[in-house]
Amino acid sequence: MTESLPPGGVVLGPGEIDARWAGAWRPEQAAERLARVRTPWYVAAGWALDLFRGEQSRPHGDLEIAVPEAGFPEVRECFPEYEFDAVGSGRVWAAAGTEALAATHQTRMRDPASGRFLLDVFREPHQGGTWICRRDPSIRLPYDAVIERTAHGVPYLVPEVALLFKAKAPRPKDQADFESVLPLLNQRRRDLLTGWLHRVHPGHPWLAVLTQ
Repeated sequence: MTESLPPGGVVLGPGEIDARWAGAWRPEQAAERLARVRTPWYVAAGWALDLFRGEQSRPHGDLEIAVPEAGFPEVRECFPEYEFDAVGSGRVWAAAGTEALAATHQTRMRDPASGRFLLDVFREPHQGGTWICRRDPSIRLPYDAVIERTAHGVPYLVPEVALLFKAKAPRPKDQADFESVLPLLNQRRRDLLTGWLHRVHPGHPWLAVLTQ
């Protein structure tokens, strides 16, 4: 993502955003459409933690997936009937062109008939088959280390990385996710999350719990 945003774009109020996400897809719907893509992709955020748990623990207002930046065109081709809007700094660029896509990393897939958002696609930094953490580029892992799969083959972000992203500015639902997933993390996952939090968010309150 570049440092300057292109002109244009509209600001959507919280109520309008919530209304547009009514009817957001579930992970299995995205997985069905993306079954044949070769680029690595995964369900992220709260849904990723629920896929790790093996059950849905709470309502989800949207569905977020992530793909390597270079793999986005392949993913986009799987949804020819939908539009992709770029999102950044609270603004939305409808049917985003090259400039808006280059300046942002978040993309919402929209049904042009209803105007509703169905899927959030994050275009992530990478170097070939190596995933690069957007929060700290020194954290680099092979995609096999950041993606796990459910029994039905739905790829999801490993919980220790999903929680790292939630740690930046935890909302009540992020805190609840941390507290409910923590007992399911083995020592290796706890150690990884602990090390990353020390690096990215030193002094984070979750560290005291992780090191008990």
